[in-house]
Amino acid sequence: MNPASCTNHFQVRKDRLGDTRWLSTQNLPLVQGQVRLCIESFALTANNITYAAFGETMNYWQFFPTGEAGWGCIPVWGFATVTQSLCEGIAVGEKFYGYYPMASQQVLQPQRVTPAGFVDGAAHRLGLPAVYNQYLRCSQDPFYAATTEDVQSLLRPLFITSFLIDDFLADNHFFGAQEGTLLLSSASSKTAYGTAFQLAQRAGIKRVGLTSPGNVAFCKSLGLYSRVLTYDQLDQLPADSACVYIDFAGNAELRQRIHKRFSQLKYDCSIGGTHVDQLAAKGSTRELPGPRPTLFFAPAQIKKRSAEWGAQAFNQQLVHAWQAFIRKAGQPPAPWLIVQRHSGQASLKAAYEKILSGGGDPRIGHVLQP
Repeated sequence: MNPASCTNHFQVRKDRLGDTRWLSTQNLPLVQGQVRLCIESFALTANNITYAAFGETMNYWQFFPTGEAGWGCIPVWGFATVTQSLCEGIAVGEKFYGYYPMASQQVLQPQRVTPAGFVDGAAHRLGLPAVYNQYLRCSQDPFYAATTEDVQSLLRPLFITSFLIDDFLADNHFFGAQEGTLLLSSASSKTAYGTAFQLAQRAGIKRVGLTSPGNVAFCKSLGLYSRVLTYDQLDQLPADSACVYIDFAGNAELRQRIHKRFSQLKYDCSIGGTHVDQLAAKGSTRELPGPRPTLFFAPAQIKKRSAEWGAQAFNQQLVHAWQAFIRKAGQPPAPWLIVQRHSGQASLKAAYEKILSGGGDPRIGHVLQP
């Protein structure tokens, strides 16, 4: 395979996520131990907007640094094929699933190469969470099926987070709200309904999906929520109900109302920021009544369960849950996910702007080919 001589990068302003640009750079020759991959496709979801919104706080900008102050590259999940290799054990033509930039190509520095894959050992990634540095050979990956690549890109990283949220809450006995209510904001988002899918398998857990009026019908059609309410219908729930807030929206005003209304709020689990224009400002949570919002960090739960169960047992449970989830998500006549593909720079930019704005049909999943 002959790689293109240039790489095209999609970059955003870190402080103004709506400002974007395409940048083309000349490829440098590989050094010993490196591989170059052609990025074939990747998913773009509200989860990626969360990466950008928390880019500084959670170090997401550090994975694929642009080298220019103020500009960042949003990480995405997808598939890439090796076009050049100076690394023993990795052959040209092999396909890998993993964490890539929004770009046409990427150079990685594999370490700990095994039949399952490798870890990128680039110096700037050594201190970052290990889960994001792993690249999996599709030929050996138990998750992989060639016919479901788009679904894997769209749902796999989100469902892993959903699986871990459910496990984290159960591991902590739902912070005393086992017989109470779990409130899930941005209930139409893929990570939220993946979490609801897992929670629905636990007896006695009431799952209330909070969403905008336009997404109520979709959320009800999933059959995963005990109730679906719009954001202005909180008064339909008892104020003294023991509850946990699972916040996928990051909406500061909504968080204020939930904390002030529910006197028995046991835990505020902050997941993401789908409502980018209404994210809480730094320090704005200090005066909230009730528990302080705590950012959920999926790699920490992976590390904990891998140590307790063993990595193999953890992966087996995850694969089993994943297979059950995608069977349900793709079930006719009304699948939860309909893939929409976009190719080329203009289409990618348009898809990004749509997702950033929070608009569009929640059933649509965007897969991009740079």
